[in-house]
Amino acid sequence: MDFRFIQDGFHDAFTNMAIDEAIMKNCIKLGKPTIRFYGWKPSAISIGYFQSLEDEVDILKCNELGIDFVRRITGGGAVFHDSELTYSFACSEDSNIVPKNILESYQKICNGLILGFKEIELEAKFVPLNDIAMNGKKISGNAQTRREKVVLQHGTILLKVDVDKMFSILKVPNEKLKGKMIENVKQRVTSVEKEFGKEFSFEDCALAMKLGFQKAFNANLVNGELSKEELKLAEQIKKEQFSKKEWNFKR
Repeated sequence: MDFRFIQDGFHDAFTNMAIDEAIMKNCIKLGKPTIRFYGWKPSAISIGYFQSLEDEVDILKCNELGIDFVRRITGGGAVFHDSELTYSFACSEDSNIVPKNILESYQKICNGLILGFKEIELEAKFVPLNDIAMNGKKISGNAQTRREKVVLQHGTILLKVDVDKMFSILKVPNEKLKGKMIENVKQRVTSVEKEFGKEFSFEDCALAMKLGFQKAFNANLVNGELSKEELKLAEQIKKEQFSKKEWNFKR
């Protein structure tokens, strides 16, 4: 089966989230799954749909450092997007490409990443509900939503990780324990660079993950691009939703 594959570079947070939603809304009409790889420029914090931005993020620090902040349409926790490859996967719920069961669908889609890691000789495993770990440390977090009979899942692959920078913009419940929390996260989170032993480029990681998804779904990932309709829809969603204070501060 053919999947549409889009690798469209780096965008600001509002554009990235708007493109994912536009792809989701156009998925049934397109008639085939879409896998998209992208990065974030500038760096950004995305919060889960049900979170409070003001509770989770130091807005003043983000503004000082030029870091975007945006609310996702998917659940989960706050994520700092910096040196990473982000993917999104969209397919019809009725296509039987992914299982109806939520846990099984996470596992199926995440298997694309696990097989991608194998392409660069790194062993990873799925950790329920929605993480991927390497040597006992988290290297990928994933989130999913189902709307309009479409499954949308997106997630991160950490190429590098800067825990200190992350904690400079995330609020913590207890400032006195902040140092211990930072050390704890450093022990629990890893990156492709750490595991590989040297710097690993976005492009090389994208190539490996593309091969992984092809194997996981026995599919042919055909290079494509967003349609004019999707680009127009994404621009509208960005303007009316993701870039609006009413959306990002709604909780």
